[in-house]
Amino acid sequence: MRNAGLGSWPERRLRISPERDAIWFEGTTTSHAGFAEQVRRAAAALVDLGVRPGDRVAWTGSNHPSALETLYACGQLAAIWVPVNARLTAPEMEYVLTHSGATVVVHGREHGEIADALRGRLPQVEHWVAAEPAGTDSLPYAELLAAADPQPRDEPVALEDPCLIMYTSGTTGRPKGAVLTHGNMTWNATNQLLGLDFAQDERTLALAPLFHIGGLNGTINPTLLRGGCAVIVRRFDPAETLQVIEEQGVTSFFAVPTMLDAMSREPGFRTRDLSALRSIGAAGAPLPLSTLRTWTDRGVTMQQAYGMTEAAPGCTVLDSADAERKLGSAGKPVFFTDVRVLRADGTECDPGETGEIVVQGPNVMAGYWAEPERSAEVLRDGWYHSGDAGALDDEGFLYIRDRYKDMIISGGENVYPAEVESALLELDGIAEAAVIGVPDVRWGEAGLAVVVAAPGAPTDGEAVRAALRERLAGFKVPREVRFVPELPKTATGKIRKPDLRAQYAPLEENA
Repeated sequence: MRNAGLGSWPERRLRISPERDAIWFEGTTTSHAGFAEQVRRAAAALVDLGVRPGDRVAWTGSNHPSALETLYACGQLAAIWVPVNARLTAPEMEYVLTHSGATVVVHGREHGEIADALRGRLPQVEHWVAAEPAGTDSLPYAELLAAADPQPRDEPVALEDPCLIMYTSGTTGRPKGAVLTHGNMTWNATNQLLGLDFAQDERTLALAPLFHIGGLNGTINPTLLRGGCAVIVRRFDPAETLQVIEEQGVTSFFAVPTMLDAMSREPGFRTRDLSALRSIGAAGAPLPLSTLRTWTDRGVTMQQAYGMTEAAPGCTVLDSADAERKLGSAGKPVFFTDVRVLRADGTECDPGETGEIVVQGPNVMAGYWAEPERSAEVLRDGWYHSGDAGALDDEGFLYIRDRYKDMIISGGENVYPAEVESALLELDGIAEAAVIGVPDVRWGEAGLAVVVAAPGAPTDGEAVRAALRERLAGFKVPREVRFVPELPKTATGKIRKPDLRAQYAPLEENA
């Protein structure tokens, strides 16, 4: 086949293991042969809608087979898939769709209202398609596929060609679209296959959102490439997830620690049959020892990892054999990826010395979509500069020390304070604002907004949070808004966030 990218995977797997299960979703199982036909039909349907090589096709919604079908279909057409966080508000989604230049949007049943609201404001989107009946004017996905010609299509695609654009929360108030090539996707899958020991009979759980890089590439794409099955659940519910793990004989999945804690607190956790479950990949936040032992006591191998959208996402993994000995570590670099820690002058840090984490490998993105200056800032001399601070010990294990970008990780979601601060300053009555992360029992970390009110303005924190919910996704809204007379600043007028953390974070830990 001329197609060297992601779109060729279903066709190759069809030839190798056509009868094996490929997709399970809400009681329906699809073989690799059936999945390959669905992908071909999706590709034909997109062509009928005018999609051509290089065009962008957006998808948003709760986990659903249409996400994977449209991803692989775009690969066969040399088109570019744009997964959009389903939790974004209409204005946030409008920005992503406008910036990416998407001409077709496929959405879940819960996004009919947003589709109708944006339809008249986004003239470049030529077609809106509902993956399931949604009570909207969008085209019906199932009918489009049923009428489409399932003949194979094979537009030439090279490993360096764009496969998808995945948007990350913006450190300067606007999200960035990381361009992941077909090579990035393939090499990440290779790293995962080598590091996490996937089997041909793998039944991995699509638990984390497929619009997140961890949910998509942590175990799902590697499993499909290996010939296994993706067991898709629409959304995370602790009790229902445990039931699916038992009934479907799930062997692996990717999750953030808050998900693992929620499942372990379920009354049925100790009695559910988890004997098929071999391994869990955990990332998005440090894995506490108590969480680690809760699952290892059930006979499950736990593998902690560190990654990012820009690396598709795998950078390091901590094998279960070292999990307790190296507690708090993010592990060692995956097979085809190199990780270094550098001082500000670009020289390599000594063991134990904190510096910036930089990553190099065939899984590292090509750059940010339509953002050459931003791309040049982070891709220098062949290395991706993560903006994260860390240290390597004398055995080469990586420890994450801090976040150069002040990123808050709340329940596995990345929240950048600058974006929230920008929204706060757009509200009437807010003169100054700073957002920091503070410890949270449930989510690991949550946002705290410290603000100065304009003269004569009310100081109602809950009213501010309510106003933010109209502008930001719920996970970005600070847990609390505190009003203060003034914010600490440097001599040049820059807000001193370390002072705010020192003042407020310890209070939260003891609350």
